[in-house]
Amino acid sequence: MTETNSCDTKLLLIRGFDIFQHITEEEYEELDLVHNFLEASDGEYIYFPFQNHNKLYFAKDGFIKLGYIDEQGTEVIKEIIQKGEVFGQLTLEKNNDQDEFAQAYKSDVSLCAFTMEDFLKILHRKPELAIAFSFHLGNKLRKVENRLLNILNKDVKSRLVQLFLQLAADNKGINGNIATIERFLTHEDIAKLIGSSRQTVTTTLNQFEKQNLISFSKKLVTINDVVSFKKIAEAVN
Repeated sequence: MTETNSCDTKLLLIRGFDIFQHITEEEYEELDLVHNFLEASDGEYIYFPFQNHNKLYFAKDGFIKLGYIDEQGTEVIKEIIQKGEVFGQLTLEKNNDQDEFAQAYKSDVSLCAFTMEDFLKILHRKPELAIAFSFHLGNKLRKVENRLLNILNKDVKSRLVQLFLQLAADNKGINGNIATIERFLTHEDIAKLIGSSRQTVTTTLNQFEKQNLISFSKKLVTINDVVSFKKIAEAVN
């Protein structure tokens, strides 16, 4: 990975995140924000399982795959991180090793990274940021919890609908009764995210397409009727 350390560039980049968007230049200097802007190429690992990285990352551009290798040696995808999301040492505990890896996925990525020590200093000195961060983290944990509950309690159709609607909402892709999603996930990756098989995902998506509920282009998935799409999940619960 490569780093950018220009003060002007770093201030511009960090303002792209919700919790930092109102930081003025004076506050930036006053808080002495210490962070690194990192870039990683497609497929490059940002960190490995049980690596004591002791850092918190904010995704600026691109997608990051978080996962682990199970006892059978199979890759399990925990989450796909997108622009504006946070990952890494979420508990803010120093030296808390994790079993996950983080890898640039489908494209090059850019990140802002803080050590735990530096980020905690910022939160102590500016309580408003601590509150904003807690809300951000709460929303993230709620989404993960909902996905796990879907895997445990709902069938594949419902899980697939919920995943697509969440992806559209995360990217502000819902416009009235139509929603769009950037087409970056493979059927295999979707299957791993919802606890299904690639074949079942492909069959279900083909059914949705025949019903004209969704359509595909090279770069986008379009939900043609959000209301009807939601009713599928409600009907199968």
